[in-house]
Amino acid sequence: MKTFTTRLNPTLAHVRKHLFIYLLVLPGFVYTFVFHYIPIYGITIAFKKFRMSKGILGSPWVGFDNFIVLLQDKYFYKVLWNTVLLNVYGLVFGFTFIIFLALMLNEIKIMALKRLFQTFVYLPNFISWVVFAGLISIFLSPAEGPVNFIISKLGFEKIYFLTNNDWFRTVLVSTGIVKTAGFGTIVYLASMAGINPELYESAMVDGANRLRMMWHITLPRIRPTIAVMLILQVANMFNSNFEQVYNLYNPLVMDSGDVLSTYLYRTGLLESKFEMATALGLIFSLIGLVLIIVTNKIIKKMDVTGIF
Repeated sequence: MKTFTTRLNPTLAHVRKHLFIYLLVLPGFVYTFVFHYIPIYGITIAFKKFRMSKGILGSPWVGFDNFIVLLQDKYFYKVLWNTVLLNVYGLVFGFTFIIFLALMLNEIKIMALKRLFQTFVYLPNFISWVVFAGLISIFLSPAEGPVNFIISKLGFEKIYFLTNNDWFRTVLVSTGIVKTAGFGTIVYLASMAGINPELYESAMVDGANRLRMMWHITLPRIRPTIAVMLILQVANMFNSNFEQVYNLYNPLVMDSGDVLSTYLYRTGLLESKFEMATALGLIFSLIGLVLIIVTNKIIKKMDVTGIF
């Protein structure tokens, strides 16, 4: 008993000393516990023939039957392919573009001009997808949209971007990059702000130009931030932005635009197949966890600190 009390006293003293910090953390902890840990029990729905009247506990167990039915659905593989393809495009083009954009913003030395460009880059991040999708529809409208107006003035035929399967993925990827670029650049610019200015001054004395300083000083110093952002994006490889796709797609582009999140929405909520939706979510949560672990190990082998 004395040993337990002896160990407890330093802990209580530490809590009293940093009480204000613990109180700041408490709301986030409670939120995470209530909305992320307690609902984990709902995963059991994936292994049951769920009936709303019987509840989770009363519904009969069916084992892996829901998973078998899901994997036998041919349309499931179509939406899986669409999801992976869109996320790969976003990773290849979006991830690299955001790093490039942050580097270019960091090179602007006129503060008024830099703030102006930052405002334009950050603004879409604070607009909801409902509003942003409406703006996209106006800009890409074949009737009066400015994009098609320019295309027609150049002598080309107007393009029905939002009803053409050949163009719809391009629209999703490019609008996703524009919408999320603000958050990514904030993270990278914050990382760049911590680089010692003396490194640049020494490089200038040695005759290095801005491109060489960017390649040999800026990029190596923000490599840990790039690694963390890469891990987080790879973890979402099988996820997709439901709000974006839901507000932009239509029956004419289902072949190229229907993704797992919209498929899960229709299956779980519209068709009330909660067990199927839960099984789908569980599969890709586990795959996401594996991807995080694998990517983290690969990054650690490159002498970069991972997320754990």
